[in-house]
Amino acid sequence: MKNIILYVITIVVWGSTWLAIKYQLGVVDPMVSVIYRFALASILLMFFCRVKGLTLKFSLKEHSFMALLGILLFSVNYWLVYVAEVYVTSGLVAVLFSSIVFLNIVNGSFFLGTVIEKKMVAGATLGIAGIILIFMPEIKSFDFSDKGLFGLIIGFVSVLLASFGNITSARNTKNKIPVIQANAFGMGYGVLLLTIIALFMGKEFNFTASLPYMSSLLYLSVFGSIIAFYSYLTLIGSIGADKASYAIMVVPVVALVLSSFFEGYTWNAYAVAGLFLVVGGNFLALFKPRRVAA
Repeated sequence: MKNIILYVITIVVWGSTWLAIKYQLGVVDPMVSVIYRFALASILLMFFCRVKGLTLKFSLKEHSFMALLGILLFSVNYWLVYVAEVYVTSGLVAVLFSSIVFLNIVNGSFFLGTVIEKKMVAGATLGIAGIILIFMPEIKSFDFSDKGLFGLIIGFVSVLLASFGNITSARNTKNKIPVIQANAFGMGYGVLLLTIIALFMGKEFNFTASLPYMSSLLYLSVFGSIIAFYSYLTLIGSIGADKASYAIMVVPVVALVLSSFFEGYTWNAYAVAGLFLVVGGNFLALFKPRRVAA
């Protein structure tokens, strides 16, 4: 039951962040907004650890792996997603990110020695087919120009880094590094790296005090970063990076469901068929039939 709750929290919260991110765009550079988001999340997590009396003392080796987590999962990959969306549509980025299931299966087997199950591969195949159907109009309109291919490459690199981040989190949990502290330090290290990149690129660290920007920033920091990443990375430690990553495949579906209520998104036949394939793929990969006693 705990894993189901973590799974639902992950897909619902991350599915809703697509709406919140829209209010982050405009005045403040996206990279700077990501820095604000994870900096605030890291500070709040550190404060939480202090209040709860959770240990913040770790070895240099443990800090190195928490820094690796932050670099892979809380900084560079987010920046690359924004870069990719300059050249390709968000739908294509969603399709690319659904491939993290396959990457986690392969990387988990290579780095952690997890067994590759046939039903996992079959479920991932169904799910990705569903995502492709959902975003079929955007895929059809894709321009195979140099810029388009560059966007696809950047997007895939982002997914690859995120997959390595998933595996790093699984490794950290296996080595008894608590998820909350790992996220607190990891987000801090990720913000440090992204700040250096932003300064090098000459980004302006401005801020807008508008209610939509500040409220969406708070939502993305608390729910999208602290709560969702805790749920997802805890799920990785519990059921493995391969199975947990199926949540990411459902996130675009949840986002479109919310969009149909708040933005007037209209479901077509492709999208409905894709929805069933994504749900079917998740069911095939994650459902465990009950054993009947002889």
